[in-house]
Amino acid sequence: QLQLVESGGGLVQPGGSLRLSCARSGFTYGIGWFRQAPGKEREGVSCISRSGGSTNYADSVKGRFTISRDNANNTVYLQMNSLKPEDTAVYYCAARTRPWVLGCTTTPGHYADWGQGTQVTVSS
Repeated sequence: QLQLVESGGGLVQPGGSLRLSCARSGFTYGIGWFRQAPGKEREGVSCISRSGGSTNYADSVKGRFTISRDNANNTVYLQMNSLKPEDTAVYYCAARTRPWVLGCTTTPGHYADWGQGTQVTVSS
């Protein structure tokens, strides 16, 4: 089982930025970022394939969030800019352990291993 560790969460004012990191052990075909706010279902935020050639974003974060990866350091990043109060949630990264058929997806059921999450709070 892969180990995934998220970091970089915190409290930020609206309009601010945070960069989340997902450090992983072992080989993956891709990494997805997800979030879950209190009382809501877990939703996909972004994903990236192993090569970085395939990325995907939820409509709610397009133009504000950027996913990237550093395979040499086994780390995937989620740069979050122009944060809004509705971005407040626990953010999780997850590993895809089978090859993608048509690019990465942000469907939680397509991922096998999950981190423990990091809290992001956007508030003034």
